[in-house]
Amino acid sequence: MAGMTVAPRRWITRLAAAAGLLVAVVALLIAPATPASAHAVLESTSPATSSVVPSAPSEVVLRFSESVRKVPGKIRVIAPDGSRADRGEPSFDGGAVRIPVDPAGGRGTYLVSFRVISADSHPVSGAFTYSVGAPSTPPVDSGTDSRANPVVGTAVKVARFLGYLGLVLLVGPALVLAALWPRRLSRRGPARLAWTGLGLVTVATLADLWLQVPYTAGGGLFEVTGEGFGSVFGSTFGAAHLIRLGLLAASVFLLRPLLTRPAGRTDASILAVLGGAALLTWPLAGHPAASPAPAVSVLVDAVHLGSMAVWLGGLLMLATFLLRQADERELGAILPIWSRWAALAVSALLLAGTVQALIEVATPQALIETTYGRLLLAKIGLFAVVIGVAAYSRQLVRRRVAAQRPAPVRRAVWVELAVTVVVLGLSATLVQTTPARTAVAGPSSTEAGFFSTKLSSSLYDMEIEVSPAQRGNNTVHLYAYDKNSQPLPVVEWKATAALPSAGIEPIDVPLLPLTDSHAYGDISLPSAGDWQIKITARTTDIDQATVTATVAIR
Repeated sequence: MAGMTVAPRRWITRLAAAAGLLVAVVALLIAPATPASAHAVLESTSPATSSVVPSAPSEVVLRFSESVRKVPGKIRVIAPDGSRADRGEPSFDGGAVRIPVDPAGGRGTYLVSFRVISADSHPVSGAFTYSVGAPSTPPVDSGTDSRANPVVGTAVKVARFLGYLGLVLLVGPALVLAALWPRRLSRRGPARLAWTGLGLVTVATLADLWLQVPYTAGGGLFEVTGEGFGSVFGSTFGAAHLIRLGLLAASVFLLRPLLTRPAGRTDASILAVLGGAALLTWPLAGHPAASPAPAVSVLVDAVHLGSMAVWLGGLLMLATFLLRQADERELGAILPIWSRWAALAVSALLLAGTVQALIEVATPQALIETTYGRLLLAKIGLFAVVIGVAAYSRQLVRRRVAAQRPAPVRRAVWVELAVTVVVLGLSATLVQTTPARTAVAGPSSTEAGFFSTKLSSSLYDMEIEVSPAQRGNNTVHLYAYDKNSQPLPVVEWKATAALPSAGIEPIDVPLLPLTDSHAYGDISLPSAGDWQIKITARTTDIDQATVTATVAIR
């Protein structure tokens, strides 16, 4: 009778797992076929930027370096009198965006502002002007700021970190319980750890889907719309996350018996396949899917992520449970096996990370001169520290003293874990940072950089962006925020740029208010050096404050 009751339970478990898998398959089938690209760059416009045309055009055309997708309501053409000149929805054809405009518009300067989404799920925004007949005072876009709230940007990184952390907490216990756990020890502690990990991955996945709406469309945490969700769910990013949720649901029913008793080979094999498939959803929703070699990038990123989860999850199990609860005989059997597993995981991690870096960085110069490259160097440095500590632990295992004196191994493992938590944080930041290969590429195919900083005054916080931070023409973006990190209306903007070391007196930066809290300007900086950019923002009739940024121009 016992055998007859167990068999139906196994069938029910596998049927439930199949149902979850079906959800993932359906999400996969409805995923859009998006061509590979990354961080699209505006290459040209028609009418051309800052040009004067004799008569009003019937459409404005934006041409990007790669295919882009629409952000609802974030492409606008403002007429000289401040009214909307665009008519109907813009059309998207690969990298070309066509905006129908009223051909009966008046003379003067028109403002075109846009925000679109590149294939790696990151927003690309900007603005330019053109004039009909003769230039006039540029209009101000009275629409909402197309820049995501800084709180949203931080929340996105936190969600990524929680997802990675949950993966470590889930994979470690599942792997150790399936292959290394002594039968005499209770599984309750590792099981709680695994369920916590599964919960974190699920919450992080749902948070990613929610946050993607304000992140791409602009706005605060709760500024979401049904149209925004529809856009996210209809993208590769949304499909990858829905697939992950389906795979997580399927794995629940196979994970439960594994966490309570030794699992059969069939269930363990199915769980491993589901886990491998779930790992692919991370790179499919980010930079790797939009790299120059997407198939290679997606595969190596999944290997990189899986190796990280195996290594750190196993270390956590060692430090938290096995080195404290297992006896000398059990540790003598477990530690050599784990040492070989860790060596394989670290080797895979290094190989996959090297291939990934070669694709995403592309040149040695980009490694040094871009934010992505510098973050990667910091990650490599910390990883080297971890490898050194791991080598020390491996020597203790080889000398067969680790089982007799586990305390030194336990301390080394905790050092490894502490450093790798920082590495996880860097990884969560890297996936939200423009890849170095894209950061050094501009519309003219010349090398480019990027400067960004945030300064504080008694009245406001000012975010300053200068691109490409090189001699010649540069673009300046200014964003004003109040002390609660909310966009702050500015009545009047003023900015100058000076290079005291070369005797260059302050040069006025002509600024165009794109919204009441966002201004834009172009300026030619003739010499390399540390330029002093001084910004004065007046927030009321009598209140104003000045901040100064030092920008290194190459």
